[in-house]
Amino acid sequence: MEIEAGSVIISSAGHDKGRFMLVVGTDGGKYLVADGKERKLGAPKKKNLKHVRATSMSIDVEGLTDKKLRQTLNKLSGVGEHVTGE
Repeated sequence: MEIEAGSVIISSAGHDKGRFMLVVGTDGGKYLVADGKERKLGAPKKKNLKHVRATSMSIDVEGLTDKKLRQTLNKLSGVGEHVTGE
């Protein structure tokens, strides 16, 4: 499954392991991810490609705010059956 901006991923390593996050872009072989709480859309975290798992979910980033992102990820976190990967 291809991961691109707007894709929802699950962190598989680090202090944020197991959390749903949104890919907002890429930077030199790393994903830029945000969750709207710890990592805001304006200051995304760089995450190694090996440290994420893809899901079949995506979020439209058009007009997205940190609050809307938090609310959406909280709703999606209850939908575990769509998770793919390792």
